[in-house]
Formats: sequence, structure tokens, C-alpha cells
Amino acid sequence: MAAPLTPYVESFVDDVSSALGELSGRDHAADCTIEARNIVTAVLAADGRFTTDELEGWLTAIGARLDPPVLVTAHQLRASNLLRSDDGWLASPSTLFDLLVRADARDGTARATVYYGRALELAHAAAALDLVPSTDEIAAIDRFRATLLAGFDAAGVARPGAGASTGGPASAATPPSPSPEPVPARPVEDVLAELDELIGLDHVKGEVRRLTSLIRVQTLRADHGLPVIETSRHIVFVGNPGTGKTTVARLLSEVYRSLDVLSEGHLVETDRSSLVAGYVGQTATKTRAVLESALGGTVLIDEAYALARGGENDFGREAIDTLVKFMEDHRDDLAVIVAGYPDEMQELIDTNPGLDSRFARTLAFPDYTTDELVAIFGLIARRQEYHLDADAARRLHEVIAAEPRDRGFGNARFVRNVFEQAVALHAVRLADVDAPTRDDLTTLTPDDIAAV
Repeated sequence: MAAPLTPYVESFVDDVSSALGELSGRDHAADCTIEARNIVTAVLAADGRFTTDELEGWLTAIGARLDPPVLVTAHQLRASNLLRSDDGWLASPSTLFDLLVRADARDGTARATVYYGRALELAHAAAALDLVPSTDEIAAIDRFRATLLAGFDAAGVARPGAGASTGGPASAATPPSPSPEPVPARPVEDVLAELDELIGLDHVKGEVRRLTSLIRVQTLRADHGLPVIETSRHIVFVGNPGTGKTTVARLLSEVYRSLDVLSEGHLVETDRSSLVAGYVGQTATKTRAVLESALGGTVLIDEAYALARGGENDFGREAIDTLVKFMEDHRDDLAVIVAGYPDEMQELIDTNPGLDSRFARTLAFPDYTTDELVAIFGLIARRQEYHLDADAARRLHEVIAAEPRDRGFGNARFVRNVFEQAVALHAVRLADVDAPTRDDLTTLTPDDIAAV
């Protein structure tokens, strides 16, 4: 069980020592071994307990490398004070990382990115020592990642994966059409960097990151021939329209592709109208056709609860039965996300025991706050080369704040409608201007901002 950790300790020590050596001209293997010990120990101690596999892994991969080496049994190690954890160590950048990121800021290099990649690999390998990593260990890895990224930000150095976005924020992204050719996998950190850039959705983003870490841990175990617990990739999304469900589904499918969970990673969006036919025997065929187009990727069924409406004789039940069977037959290369309002989605899950057993995870998408919606408006406007003057920004805040946040509130869709109406009113306002300047053509004023 100890084997999975050793190569990641070696890679961390070798590569980070090399990066530091480029700055100092000295050998930093001993310093990096202590750093590796701190990372591994902090992850293992996050849940307040040490299993025998964790202790044996630590002794083989870490203890044997220390000077002097730690030559004790797992039982003796547990009884000792050697694995005393300081959780705060993961909450602030280490001295070695700080040296690297500051040098990057000065020299325009990317040595801290080497540390970042090797450190996260090491943290995931530590969590992989157990068959099922604890939620506290996964959360510790997420905190560690956030700490390192904050270090990049504080130093003014680009985050790993930043600028590699192919889509956009939840308010503006259009999911790509599925391609007949496999989608080249982006590095998982590039996908997570795009996820981080989305406005709001802090809880959703955290859950996706933790799911990503859990899959990475299980993949490491599988790579070393160790037993694994299958992690369900099927998820229920609940929330009002316009809360970023489609964008997150696209990014999650890319994460699955990056981690070799799916072969292509594309997203197919569908709803009841594309799955249910009007005559006996046609629904199953129609549903299978949609699901087959999603093979290798993810299918997002919007307002999926509509499949369970209409009574016992409604063809939506046939679509559900077909979906359940297809998920079982193709469980190795398909992810299914069903989306809709919370209560109705629970009704859907309750209609078929096969759904209840396959959708073990639910992500709740909250309505955006007024400030978040203002930020989304600004993002949409910048992409179209518009901007708000100060008075228009205040007017926009008032319009958004006044909109009732009841069931069915459109969120980002509402903001897009406000923007499109603003552009229309802006065009009318400039119609009588003989020679509008560039500033006239790109500036939205309070007269352009109206309630939809």
C-alpha cells in the first residue's frame, strides 16, 4: 500500500529542488524532503486519525528519506509525536513556495508552477493511501490549492492554467456542439482555472473541485493496481434558470475527459421535447438517439422533472426507463446530469429506483446576488465593447435589486435581457447624433438602463 506515495515524493523533491537550485546554486534536496513531509503529514492528519496504510506509506516514502531516518513500526509511529499536524501550514504559503513565486514575479519565470503541480500531485497521492479518502482530507487538499493560488495572486504572477479558458462565465458561455472527433483533453488545472473564474457559485465550484480530487485519488490507486471505490459521475443540478448549470456541466464534462473518466468530454443539452415522442414505441428510439450522441461525454437534461409528469400512461415514463437502462449499459463512458427545480427533481428521482441509486450527488445552484448580477452585466458588456458610466452603474444596481427573486427568477438570463434592451435604447438615443464619437458608441448611460 505504500508504493503509490514514493514516486510522488521523489518527483516533488527532485523537481522543486532543481527549481530552487537555479536560484541559489545549491542543493535543496533536504529542504524539499522536509517540505514533502509537511504536505503529506498535513493531508493525512486532516481527519484527526492515521490508518495503518497511511502510517506505513509515510514511513516508506517520507521516514526513510529524512536525516536521520525514522526507523520505527507503524504502531510506534502512531504512538509518537512525529505526525503532529499544524493545519495552519496549509493555510499560508511556505517559505520555499514564497521564494519561487517572488522570483517568478521578478524574472518572468514559472518555477512556482512546478512547485504547485508537484505539490498537488503529492497531496492527492497521500490521500490515495486509503481506499476511501476522508472528506476532511479532500477538503484539506482544496484549502492547500486555494492557498497556493492566493500566493500567485499576491505576487502578481499568473495562476497555473489562467488564460487557457475556451468558454466563459456562467452568464455568457455557449456550450460547444458535440464533435464527431474526440475533443483534445485540456490539463485539469486549465479546466479548474476556468471554473474558478466564474462569477459567484462558490459552493458549486468547491464541490466540483472536491469531486475532481476524489477522482484523482481513485485514479492514482487504480494506476498502482490498488482497489478502488467507483465514484458516480451522474449528478442532480437544482436551482432557478440562469444560474450557470449549463456552463458548470460543460466544465465538469471536460474535467471527466481530462481525468480519462470520459473519452471525449463533450456536452449534449436536451429536454423532454427531444426525448419523448407522441406515439407508442417511438420514445425509446428517440431517447436512445440522444443518449448515443452523448456517448463519451455528458448529457444535460434540462427540466428533467417534466419526464415524470402526465400520469402512468405518459410516454415520459418510457424515456426514464430507457435512460436508466442506457446508463447501466454504458456506465463506463457516459455522464448524466439532470437539472430543474429542487422539489420537482426529487419527484423525478422517486419515480424510478434506478435513478435514486445512480444519482448520489446533488449540487444546488443559488440565485446570484445583486452585486454578482451587476458583475455579470459588466462582463457581457465588455465582450461587446460597451461600458457603463457611473450613473448607469448605479441605475443598473437599482433595476436588478428591484427585480423580485421569486421562483423562476431568470438570474443571468434576466441580466442578458437588460443588456440587450440597453443596447437597443442606446441605439435609439444615438440615432439623431450626427457624428457620434467612439465614446458615444460604447458608453451606456442611465437612460439606456430600464427594467425588463
